[in-house]
Amino acid sequence: MKQTPADDLAKTALPPAPGADRYRSLDFADTTATLPAGHSYDLLAVPASAMRWLAVHDLTTPDIQLYDVCTRRMRALRVHVRALFTARVEGTAPPAESLGAVNDALIAVPTAPLLAWDGTQGPRRVQAHPTDQAVGHALATLAADAADLLTGADGGLLAVCGSAPCDRFLLRTHGRRHWCSTRCGDRARAARAYARRSGNAT
Repeated sequence: MKQTPADDLAKTALPPAPGADRYRSLDFADTTATLPAGHSYDLLAVPASAMRWLAVHDLTTPDIQLYDVCTRRMRALRVHVRALFTARVEGTAPPAESLGAVNDALIAVPTAPLLAWDGTQGPRRVQAHPTDQAVGHALATLAADAADLLTGADGGLLAVCGSAPCDRFLLRTHGRRHWCSTRCGDRARAARAYARRSGNAT
């Protein structure tokens, strides 16, 4: 499978799927996708593109620098989140290691701002993670978001794009919509039209 170069990711990547505006974990799961003609992309492939994704989703600050080990941690959690989403869609038991990985991310660092006292301003909320735990904080936030999606009312709307070979997730915000983007929807309609023409010809 041909991987899209990092410089072309912004042009190649599909737009956010339905539901990604409500759940950052859904967009996180969709940072990788399979495209037609054996192509694919991965927005977490290199630190620069992973940093852009975190920044867009308010999960990091400009002073944070990502390294390859950070992107490997992000991609590893993504594998487990996708496994949990797949199990939810298929109505099967999720892999135990994926449950464990998401729970480990949840408890690794505090996600809620702690209460602190400032001598000038008085009480205030502060994030308790130092710079070197910034990625852990982002992963904990994404894990919590995934848990909320899986256990909430929207979990029943979770679906996989119905336009092969795309393997992105979406929320079925419209009853008959089963694809993640206009591009995939157009491809699905074109495939159905071709199948009808081929059937009429035989």
